[in-house]
Amino acid sequence: MADLHFLLDARRLRTMAKARGQALQRTLYQALQEAIAQGRLQAGAVLPSSRDLAHDLGMGRNGVIHAYEQLAAEGYVQPSRQGTVVAAFAAVSSASTPHSPHAVPSNATVSQRVAGCDRRRTPEEDLQPFMPGMPALDAFPFATWQRLCDKALKQGSTLDLGYRHAAGEPELRQAIATYLRAARGVRCDADQVTVTDGTQHSLELCAHILADVGDTVWIEHPGYGGARTALQQAGLQVVPVTVDADGIAPPEAWWHDKPPRMIYTTPSHQYPLGSVLSLPRRLRLIEQARLCGAWILEDDYDSEFRHKGPPLAAMQGQVEDAPVVYLGTFSKSMFPALRLGFIVWPQALADRALGVVGDLLRRGRPFEQRALAAFIDEGHFTRHLRKMRKLYALRQAALRDALSSQWPLPGEVLGGQAGMHLVLSLPASGPHAVLDMELARCAYEQGVSPRPLSMYGTGGIAGFNGLVMGYANTHEDHMAPALGQVVTALNHLQAQRK
Repeated sequence: MADLHFLLDARRLRTMAKARGQALQRTLYQALQEAIAQGRLQAGAVLPSSRDLAHDLGMGRNGVIHAYEQLAAEGYVQPSRQGTVVAAFAAVSSASTPHSPHAVPSNATVSQRVAGCDRRRTPEEDLQPFMPGMPALDAFPFATWQRLCDKALKQGSTLDLGYRHAAGEPELRQAIATYLRAARGVRCDADQVTVTDGTQHSLELCAHILADVGDTVWIEHPGYGGARTALQQAGLQVVPVTVDADGIAPPEAWWHDKPPRMIYTTPSHQYPLGSVLSLPRRLRLIEQARLCGAWILEDDYDSEFRHKGPPLAAMQGQVEDAPVVYLGTFSKSMFPALRLGFIVWPQALADRALGVVGDLLRRGRPFEQRALAAFIDEGHFTRHLRKMRKLYALRQAALRDALSSQWPLPGEVLGGQAGMHLVLSLPASGPHAVLDMELARCAYEQGVSPRPLSMYGTGGIAGFNGLVMGYANTHEDHMAPALGQVVTALNHLQAQRK
C-alpha cells in the first residue's frame, strides 16, 4: 500500500488541487480513480475508512464520503465487510484505458476515403494577405447585421428551439428565390430552394440524392478541391476534365465512352483560373447532359463580383427545364462563418428532393436565417454587393500595379473579369523555373498566404504552375508591401538553390 500512502499524502493532494483550481474532494476522487484505472491499486485493495482518511488529509469527512460514493457509482470500488475495496473488473479494464501503452493499436489508420485529407491551418492563418476566397471582412456592415440578428431573436419564441424546416426557413427560401430571379436570371420559386451549410454541404447532398456509389462525375481541372473531396467521399468515380480559356471542355468521345451521372462546373467564373464558360459550350453541355441523363451542378462561384461588362446570366435560366442544379453560397458575399448556402433544384425534381432532404437533415439556426432574409429583403445585400464590387476592383488594380512594378519573373496574370483573386503563372522550366508549392510554403513563412495553383489539380492532362492570389482581404495600401513579402520568399528560395 506504499503507493496509496503516496497518493493520499495531504500536502501532495492540496498542491494538486491548487494547481488544477478545484476542490480537494474532487482531487481526491481523481487521484483514486486514476490509480485504479491504471492498475496501480489492484482489485481487492482496501481503502482507508472515510473517518481515518479525513483525519489524515485534514479535510471534512463528507468530502471523503462523496469521493467514495462517486467511485462506487462509476464501478471503481464497492463496499464489503472489510470496508471500501477496489472492484475486481476495474483493474481488468485498465488494460484498455487511454493511459495504457497498448490502448491504441500501433497500426491505427483512418479510412481510405479520408486518407488524403490533412488541413491544419488556423482561422488566424486564413486571414493572412493573399488568401483566396476570403472576403473583405473589415468592410462588412456588422452593425446592420447585428441589429437584424437581435430583431430576429426578439421576435422568436420557444417554438423556434425545436427542429426546424429541413429545407430552411420559409422567409429565407423566398428571399433567395426572389433575389436569384432578378439578379441571376434563375428560373425558380421558393419551393425549389433548399438552404444548406455551404457549397460543400450542397455537393454532399447532391451526391447522395442524384447519384449512386460508383457513378461517374466530371469535375474541372484545375478546380475547387472541396468539390473533389465531397464527391469522392460519396463514393463517386471522379473524372477530371481540363479547363481552357472558354471553360470546361469535355472531349466529344467521352459522352459515349464514359458518360457522367453528374457534371460539376463553375461557368460564370471558373475557379481558380477565372475563365468564363462560353455560350456555345453552355448550350452544348446542357444538350448533351439531357441526352445522356446527367445532372449539371452549376456552382455560381463569385458571380456577384463581376468587374468587366454586365453580369452573366446563370446557365440554369438560359434553357427552359435545363437539367441544372444551381448552387450558391453566402460565404463570399457575406462572411464565411455564416455557413449558409443553397441549392435550387429543377422544378421536376424539387418535390422529390424535398422529401429526401427531410430524411437526411435536421435543420436549426432559424434566427440567423431570418436575419439573412431581412438583410436581403431590406436591400442591404444588394447595397453591400455594389460596395464590394467597387472595393474589389480597386484592390485588384492595386495588386496588378504591384505585380507590374515588383514581380521579377516572367509570367502571365490570369482571371480578373470577376471574383476576388488573380492567378500568377510561374515558369516551370528554364533558368527562372520555380515550383509553386515551394514558393507558397516560403511565402507562408513570410506571413502571406497565396495558394499554389498545382494544389487545385484534379488529375487532368495539363499541368499548372502558379500562385492563386486573393486580394479581397488585403487593403490596397498594403498590397505592395504584402507582395514584397512574396518576392522576399522567392529570393530566399532562389538563394538556397545556389
